[in-house]
Amino acid sequence: MTTPVKDGAEVTGSVPGHVDAVDVLDGGRRPSAEGVSILGRVWGFFISMRIGLFIILILGLLTLIGTVIGQVSEEVLADPVAYQQWFEAGPRQKFGGWATVFDALGLFHVFSAWYFRALFAILAVSILACSVNRAPRLWRVAIKPRTSMNDAFFAAAPLKAEFVLPVGVDAAVERVKAGFAQEHFRVLDGSKKSKGADVYADKFRWGPFGTVVAHLSFLIILAGFVVSGTSGFKDNQVIAPIGVPVAVGHDTGLTVTAMSFQDSYYDNGSPKDYVSDLVVTKGGVQVARQETRVNTPLIVDGVWFHQAFFGVGADVTATKDGQTIFTDTVPLQWTSNDGQRSIGQFAIQSAGVSVYVIQAASGAKLADLPAGSVALEVHKTGVTDPQVQVVSQGKSATIDGITYTFDRNRQYTGLAITRDPGSWIVWLGSILLILGSYLTFFLPHRRVWVRVRPTAKGSSIQVGSPIKRDPAFEPRFNDIVARIQSTES
Repeated sequence: MTTPVKDGAEVTGSVPGHVDAVDVLDGGRRPSAEGVSILGRVWGFFISMRIGLFIILILGLLTLIGTVIGQVSEEVLADPVAYQQWFEAGPRQKFGGWATVFDALGLFHVFSAWYFRALFAILAVSILACSVNRAPRLWRVAIKPRTSMNDAFFAAAPLKAEFVLPVGVDAAVERVKAGFAQEHFRVLDGSKKSKGADVYADKFRWGPFGTVVAHLSFLIILAGFVVSGTSGFKDNQVIAPIGVPVAVGHDTGLTVTAMSFQDSYYDNGSPKDYVSDLVVTKGGVQVARQETRVNTPLIVDGVWFHQAFFGVGADVTATKDGQTIFTDTVPLQWTSNDGQRSIGQFAIQSAGVSVYVIQAASGAKLADLPAGSVALEVHKTGVTDPQVQVVSQGKSATIDGITYTFDRNRQYTGLAITRDPGSWIVWLGSILLILGSYLTFFLPHRRVWVRVRPTAKGSSIQVGSPIKRDPAFEPRFNDIVARIQSTES
């Protein structure tokens, strides 16, 4: 049904005095599906709250899957050979035949999958569309609100009062204005009528813009993630052997060298402090040097070097036909189940071999693995049983045509190297999100309409507010009404 209102406008509702009539008056009616253009349907899709909630639900589900199922690192994902080795050693063993299905669905790299990024893009467009759709209405309500309402509104308003003041219309209007002014409401005159007057009062008129600020904050946070994802990086397992330059990569042109490493312990054996003396060079020129701890990173050109872990590695060189095919410090970063052996691993892709380097753990005495020696356990693609040889420091062993030399043990420091250019954008978005949430939940727009009409006994006063989800306003509303009624006001 329709209820006529001021200036020929209509309020549409399924029942007389539908409470949402105020929202319709502020924002207009939603057009029917008939006759809507394709662009209109697309716009309706993006501004739909149900669609937005559905996308958030799907993204939440995918995030849960990505958290529960182990995710492959970006470095391994970029290398098909390394990815296949990771897949066979991990997911294949854990999920069996389902691993192939999960792999086809991209569940082992959910956060970089095309559908995850597409959903984020759709959500971003939806948030922007909702903000654009809502902002003009909020601006209109804040700057030029409707100042008069009809009978249906006062009959159905959630908060309402009706009483008579023993004074004329002009005096009654002044008492109404004074009552709201004492509560710091903005007070506006409504329509001037020959038989009375209308008054509009509101408070926190900018509060509803909190939803727009919150929506835009999500876009800013997403933009920060995009910036970080496209121009940033995060390497948490960078091994820096003492005295060996390590290229940072990622087009930074930086090289880091751990000049020394020191660690200290409490009486109970737990680590007290560990610090690396790091030197960073660019183009062969030293650009920074600092003692780096866990909470004292070295920062160069927006790249952060954090102390993360430390340990001992084995310098190993592999040659074939007189050519060096591998030379590096292999970190012995794993420990056997019995705690007696330290284990490291490296692969030579060109030869199709994976080599485990095994050494007696600190303090362990093993008859088959004397101090100063390592066991090389060579696994070759297509061969079931590995070949194992024990090699003393400075000695070599030849296995399947490849000569492996154990040069020496070398201490290493482990670094987490990151560049996150979008972090300040995320921080900005987070601050705006807090601001928007505060405006929305703590400063709700409180609107009240008052109708003053002359009667034989003075002036009839009708007060109504469409406020919803604001229980704190009801006692303030009653106080204002009581103040207006008071003979002392």
